[in-house]
Amino acid sequence: MNEEIRALEPKELWKNFADLNEVPRASKKEERVIEFMKNFGNKNDLETLVDDTGNVVIRKPATAGMEDRKPVVLQSHLDMVHQKNNDTKFDFETQGIEMYVDEDWVRAKGTTLGADNGLGVATIMAILESKEIEHPALEALFTVDEETGMTGAKGLDPEMLQGEILLNLDTEEDDEIGIGCAGGVDITAIREYEEEHTPDNSIGYLIKVKGLKGGHSGMDIIKGLGNANKLLTRVLYDSYRDYGLRLSKFNGGGLRNAIPREAEALVVVDKADMEPFLNENMIHIDEIKAEYKNLEPNLDISISEADVPENVMKVEDQQDFLKAVSAAHNGVYRMSPDIEGLVEASNNIAKIVAEEGRIEINCLTRSSVESSRDDLANSLEASFELAGFKVKFSGEYPGWQPNRESAILKVADEIYQKLNKEKADVAACHAGLECGIIGSHYPEMDMISFGPTIRGAHSPDERASISSAKKYWKFVQEILKNIPKK
Repeated sequence: MNEEIRALEPKELWKNFADLNEVPRASKKEERVIEFMKNFGNKNDLETLVDDTGNVVIRKPATAGMEDRKPVVLQSHLDMVHQKNNDTKFDFETQGIEMYVDEDWVRAKGTTLGADNGLGVATIMAILESKEIEHPALEALFTVDEETGMTGAKGLDPEMLQGEILLNLDTEEDDEIGIGCAGGVDITAIREYEEEHTPDNSIGYLIKVKGLKGGHSGMDIIKGLGNANKLLTRVLYDSYRDYGLRLSKFNGGGLRNAIPREAEALVVVDKADMEPFLNENMIHIDEIKAEYKNLEPNLDISISEADVPENVMKVEDQQDFLKAVSAAHNGVYRMSPDIEGLVEASNNIAKIVAEEGRIEINCLTRSSVESSRDDLANSLEASFELAGFKVKFSGEYPGWQPNRESAILKVADEIYQKLNKEKADVAACHAGLECGIIGSHYPEMDMISFGPTIRGAHSPDERASISSAKKYWKFVQEILKNIPKK
């Protein structure tokens, strides 16, 4: 499987990536990939440890002549986002990722690729098994559950690592050196609702939103991409107001850190309103598609006839639900006044399920500034509580405050310029890198983040640049050769 990928250069990187991608590794289901990494460490006669949380640490001594350099932690996360297109037949529990080459890109067939953060893991594996690459004493830290709570980083033993410098390999632009990231908090809103028998003389419809790009709810939120949950609610709200639409079920989105690409609702309208309901919605849908024609050229909103459901949501509960989702903020909340082009705070209305008397709404709120994160979280709490929801905050994690005086940043910046004849983009990002949490355990550790170019992370459009991987592979090796002395 994936022999075409194994033949790419640098072979040591792509070979390990192909091996890794044969192992299912969903967040919170990392047992098989933990065993895979243990076997890898033992096969290479390296000290291999697994902590109580499931994080794997593999230690490798310094190469000859590098014993006097500061010890380095190479860090990536083992889990990947499992997302696929609705028409793709694929079982993440049993199948390895099916990859192919598309010009300069490695892609997967209808699923996420796992380059986030599999290319970082594969990089570290290649360094650990190499007999030629020069490096100081290394600790490879492979964390678990980064994508759905960062519980691996949170549960990391503060006594486990001895490294003084951490190189996080989870940045997705090859010209960027990361020195800061956003923190976040999960927001869950739940309420019960009453059902009543579907009114007589009703006709059933299934309304679907699909074809959206989706993407990473941190890195891609600045693009203003369509959110399937918000767009579907928009259609439902107008149809309820104008034609008395009644809602039976709503199901949209998935993981908190993925912008939802698809959503659907089972609804009914009175047969007498059928023609104006359909005609007006065709106009409304065309208007929405015109708004998004440059951002979301494949957006599809369809209305098809369906079996009439036995029950629908009670009118008062439906009003509360639709108004709450309509009012809840989605997207960029505030841009950073300190770093040009950086999103400071945002929210992703990631998943909504309403059926059989229960509604659950999942959001991920991010910010590099705790006070603006709390402001946005309180605003969302207010929107949902006014509609009768009970709101819970969980999974909170800190941001990573930039340190422009970092010694390893200076080394990496100089090497990047030397290799590429241009300056790197030294920046903070609007994603939840584990550096903030690891830094809370090891406050004296000097940290930067970098990686190869990856597009469309957290969506089936995820792809990794082949030429960028070559560039990045040289960069990481040169950094290891030039680690400062103790």
